[in-house]
Amino acid sequence: MKKRAIQHHMDGLLALLLFGVFAACVLAVLLTGAGAYRRLTLRDQAAFNDRTCQQYLTTRVRQADARGGVQVESFGDGGALVLLDAYGYETRVYCHDGYLMELYAAPDSGLAPEDGEKILEISGMEVSLDDYLLKISVTNTDGILLTNALSLRSGEGGAE
Repeated sequence: MKKRAIQHHMDGLLALLLFGVFAACVLAVLLTGAGAYRRLTLRDQAAFNDRTCQQYLTTRVRQADARGGVQVESFGDGGALVLLDAYGYETRVYCHDGYLMELYAAPDSGLAPEDGEKILEISGMEVSLDDYLLKISVTNTDGILLTNALSLRSGEGGAE
């Protein structure tokens, strides 16, 4: 009878041990999956921000692409993309304090770079306009340089 009680305890202990191993394996798989999901989510968010930034800048330039409507000027600590509209106002797109900023105002408003609206978080931006080729280089928060070259349609007989 004593031998049977010991055998019964061993069977219970073995079942508990198998359950513990199974629970540990399930926990390991869940933790691995959660880590992979987090990495994928962060990568997708960064790619989304990069695409959004590039598409935003391209769209803003295309909207203002008329003869003399797209200019590059110094503003604050760096260069700014200056987009003129038909009503005499200008939109300045620039980088300030780690953000892509937009400022819509009259040319003689005297507003400072900190007065603009935050669009996206970036590390830096450089803009250059050579003839009708606009180059916009944005450094994202990961330090990756994203360059966009746009040929202005208003050049060489384009939109008026």
